[in-house]
Amino acid sequence: MGRVQAAGAGSGDGSDGRNAEADRDEGFESVEYGVEKRTLSYAEYGDAGGEPLVVLHGTPGSRLLGELFDEGARERGVRVLAPDRPGFGRSSAWSGRRPTDAGTWFEALLTDAGVSTTSVAAFSGGSVDGLSLAATRGDLVDRLDVVSGAAPPSIARETPRLQRTLGRAAARTPSLLGAALRGQTWLATRGSPSTVVGQYTDEPGDTPTEVAELVRRDFVESCARSRNGAVTELSWVVEGWGFDVADVDSPVALWHGERDANVPISDARRLCDRLSAGQLRRLDDDHLTTLLTSRSDVLDRIAPRD
Repeated sequence: MGRVQAAGAGSGDGSDGRNAEADRDEGFESVEYGVEKRTLSYAEYGDAGGEPLVVLHGTPGSRLLGELFDEGARERGVRVLAPDRPGFGRSSAWSGRRPTDAGTWFEALLTDAGVSTTSVAAFSGGSVDGLSLAATRGDLVDRLDVVSGAAPPSIARETPRLQRTLGRAAARTPSLLGAALRGQTWLATRGSPSTVVGQYTDEPGDTPTEVAELVRRDFVESCARSRNGAVTELSWVVEGWGFDVADVDSPVALWHGERDANVPISDARRLCDRLSAGQLRRLDDDHLTTLLTSRSDVLDRIAPRD
């Protein structure tokens, strides 16, 4: 395992050929891991000397999502580590990756950051890796907050039709889905933030301008160089996760909106019922606004006590 400063583009498919000098100006770190020498990139937010929290982005998503926690983390003495999961952003592609592989890249992240154990906040599709880590590498996870999180296919009885369609496309025709995501990324790069924000909230016009722009940049960064991560994780919507959420021993708080159209709250209830130490916290919000509403409470659970 070796440390790399701001690894350049070209990790995975879809490289845009930017040079390492330009990358270094964007404030992220990268580390090599595994015998394949893959690269994992991550950004830091909040208090550099604070209590650690790993923020896992959605699907698609990137390390940029961690910026939503930056101000609150600084105020509370929390150090936020926000990785690009494999195949997203600046991290190397990993064909055939499964949720149970999460411990490999996660341990590399913690080692590079000098952290032994950490709290984890997983948003939307990031909940798959978050729950996998809690189930298979509980030695690394102190507690888990799942925000607007997906449920395993075995208990997700009300997955919206669009999500199922994307999942089947990812599993059966990944190259076609990758091409579609590339086109969507092109449009998001040139269009209004509302073209992206509308996928996550029922009221994109009410989203603060700076948040809407961040969500747009997060989506573009996630798929601009490679669609491998998004296609891989979308296939998990219809495929088994390879672990039992009942094996999660860490405390898990499920923050979920009553108006979430991406992941209906009924699926979150079933997920909570399978967890030995789960607590469902219901909010009067949708998919994105649940993240915005809950982030202060998530940080409060981690902030050091006097």
